[in-house]
Amino acid sequence: MTPYVSDADAWQESWDRQQEGFLPDREHRITAMLDVVAAVAPSRPRLLDLAGGTGSITLRALARFRHVESTVVDLDPVLTAIAEASLGDRATVVSADLNHPSWTDALAGGPFDAVLTATALHWLRPERLTVLFGEIRDVLRPGGVFVNADHMPDDTMPDLSRRLGEWADARREALYAAGARLSWQAWWERVAADPGLAPLAEKRKHIYPGGHSAEWHPPAAWHVNALREAGFSEAGVVWRGGLDAAVAGVR
Repeated sequence: MTPYVSDADAWQESWDRQQEGFLPDREHRITAMLDVVAAVAPSRPRLLDLAGGTGSITLRALARFRHVESTVVDLDPVLTAIAEASLGDRATVVSADLNHPSWTDALAGGPFDAVLTATALHWLRPERLTVLFGEIRDVLRPGGVFVNADHMPDDTMPDLSRRLGEWADARREALYAAGARLSWQAWWERVAADPGLAPLAEKRKHIYPGGHSAEWHPPAAWHVNALREAGFSEAGVVWRGGLDAAVAGVR
């Protein structure tokens, strides 16, 4: 049974605005990811929205493609509740932990034309992430593509990257101070105060008792090499915006 979410569209909007505090070019990266999907599966794409949270990527795929099948996978009970309430029967939402190889058991159907993920896999430990890349390859059809968009600084420009990071931090703090965006912490405080989501927020504390693990942001070159080592036939950068990038691997 889908948990009660008072206004899923409002929570989606709130999540989008909160995320844009970190990612001002968020829509650009998702558009670039969907461009890749259009290139490899132009008619009826079958998508896996990995660590998909509220289903942001799936919602945009549904708006762009006339015929699309999407499965959203995430472990967070709050975010998946918002996804289920927003998507209804337009997509499948499943709960699974990417830290364990059994996550693939939760998938309905497959193989997939594309596996898409954004700003999520940095929570995984490096040794787990390299194994996960191989598991992702295995759920793709031959010629299918995996696209991972995240914070991936260019390690050939360390000083400029540092300055870009400082500028982005200052800009974000200014948005918070002006009330133009909610911070991550403030957004979760709103969740905890919502009657429908509060019980799920408590459940979330048991899933992540110490919060997520420390973030890890290797450069794009590391991701490209790891994808090739995982068996992808091609791998490279398909989008870049400042310190962020989207890396793709083709099975």
